[in-house]
Amino acid sequence: MRRLTLRQFRVFGAVARHLSFSRAAEELHLSQPAVSMQVRGIETILGIRLTEQLGKKIFLTEAGREVLHASQAITARLDDLQANLAQLQSIDSGQLKLAATSTVNVVATDILARFRGRYPEVSVHLDVSNRAAVLDQLVGNRIDLAIMGQVPDGLGLEATRFMDNPLVVIAPPGHPLAGQKHISVESLAAESFLVREAGSGTRGAMERFFAARGLEIRSSMEMSSNEAIKQAVQAGLGLGILSLQTLEMELALKRLAVLEVEGFPIMRHWYIVHRADKRLSPVAQAFKEFVLAPALAEGAATGKPFG
Repeated sequence: MRRLTLRQFRVFGAVARHLSFSRAAEELHLSQPAVSMQVRGIETILGIRLTEQLGKKIFLTEAGREVLHASQAITARLDDLQANLAQLQSIDSGQLKLAATSTVNVVATDILARFRGRYPEVSVHLDVSNRAAVLDQLVGNRIDLAIMGQVPDGLGLEATRFMDNPLVVIAPPGHPLAGQKHISVESLAAESFLVREAGSGTRGAMERFFAARGLEIRSSMEMSSNEAIKQAVQAGLGLGILSLQTLEMELALKRLAVLEVEGFPIMRHWYIVHRADKRLSPVAQAFKEFVLAPALAEGAATGKPFG
């Protein structure tokens, strides 16, 4: 009986992630016919269809989902093997695969700059995505570490807090509430807010804050990035709630104002996260220790950006 090969698993894994033969071919630097041939080869060996096409879209069959699960488990074990073997190599020449949520990007890039100053030969890949995408990469073992807000339970992840993350209410400098002292939370109920997408940690913290006080805020627009919210607030389209650490430039240039609202800032935290069962490579372990080092303790205590 013919056996499936690692190459076939990797090819099928790419097709299953993208639900596209052409995009899988681009990722793997193969031709589309070559990708199709590999998938058809698996189907021939197993004697069952793994994908089906409805219109222009490709879907996984139940058998395809089973093969995807097996593929992820096998490739994850091999990746761990490579990481373990990497311990025989010098930290100075290793690779670090890191992800960060968009809100913490400013902090993450500052940490990376300092880390690269100590280990200039380390090859770093940083992916900045939304919270759901970063969690997916962690669970799928496609990255070594992530820097993000608090992670949900039940995903098999280990998260270590290293820095405070204060959330503040922002407005354009000319807003009637700008410059006022002791603004009541109730006075915000009449304001329109620009909010992050559903599932965002910032949005979740904001909604819990107001719900605990029996208030429901008005959302005028939903946006997928902090930069979009900052621009919209500057344009007078509403108020926003963002991490203070993302506002350094706008506050210095007086393009935005932080409102002194009672109960704010909402104090959240930044975490360095990895799979609990993952054996970190020397480079990943060095980076984690660097983030948690006493040199960053002052930033963790004050919630201010590094530098």
